[in-house]
Amino acid sequence: MNPAGRSGRNRTEPIGARPGSLAPVQKVRAFAKGKAILDRLEPDDVERRVRQGTLTNLEGIGRSIDAVVQGAYGIGPDEYLDTLERTTEVPLGAGAALRTALKGDCHSHSTWSDGGSELPAMAAAARALGHQYLVATDHSARLTVAKGLSPERLRNQMAEIEDLNAVLAPFRILTGMEVDILEDGSLDLDDELLAMLDVVVASVHHKIHQPENEMTRRLVKAVANPHVDILGHCTNRKVLNRPRKPSKFDPDYVFAACAKFNTAVEINCRPERQDPPDELLTLALQWDCRISIDSDAHAPGQLEWVNYGCDRAAGLGIDADRIINTRPADQLIELCNG
Repeated sequence: MNPAGRSGRNRTEPIGARPGSLAPVQKVRAFAKGKAILDRLEPDDVERRVRQGTLTNLEGIGRSIDAVVQGAYGIGPDEYLDTLERTTEVPLGAGAALRTALKGDCHSHSTWSDGGSELPAMAAAARALGHQYLVATDHSARLTVAKGLSPERLRNQMAEIEDLNAVLAPFRILTGMEVDILEDGSLDLDDELLAMLDVVVASVHHKIHQPENEMTRRLVKAVANPHVDILGHCTNRKVLNRPRKPSKFDPDYVFAACAKFNTAVEINCRPERQDPPDELLTLALQWDCRISIDSDAHAPGQLEWVNYGCDRAAGLGIDADRIINTRPADQLIELCNG
């Protein structure tokens, strides 16, 4: 029996992390763990267990994974996979030309912090989408809930990236971090380490509802830092699941500072963020800000979320030249560190 079944999948394809899925990271990790368990078995052993109904006897294989595997082997209903296919497609309309122009993604997370997959899996998915590079931007240490990287762990990650790039070439993983903007506008990593990174995204993750004047000073100070390349999800709003009000700040001051210090404003493509809203993105364009279209992916399938950002950018008439990740890796690094 071909385990790909009628959907054409095979055992090596990631499951539980389809393109538009907002599944919690814990579920993504559970599926990744389950896949690793199955990959250690011989195909005949997997099929035997599926037919005998004993797959869940393996530690780490629950009912959801069992249902997926049964469907893939054509033994049980394919409802789980069918539902994912119906609900997770990432459409692409007016932004098709911009999507073709994108060379990489400047904001992604792995199991080094709060992502659901390891760097090799994220890189493989990015390469499959036609990207030339992926920037690894795991969280800084301040965000303990997301297992933020200490300086020592960041150096270890950079060493892993160097080893991976020797194998992945010509595809590249670029070094980076989503560094926390602290309450006073300073950054959660010292300048020496920031200077070693290819791309730095700076974002607010705590005290997001400071008084407007304080948040304005906080953001302006952060984007003025010469090591900051991208201002991430600037309003911190959420519009899906548990909606959250945006941070309040003076956008003219913040975007003027972004333009002056060549810090790109991120179009964060996560469906629950869609940040910044169109009116603020339009204002950023009026200030002649650079733009970065980023998935903020926490699982391989979420890398396709850049489609949403490309459609938004096209709808606002943003030229590809304004978007920093339409540049090849070396040009992007030069732009960010010039």
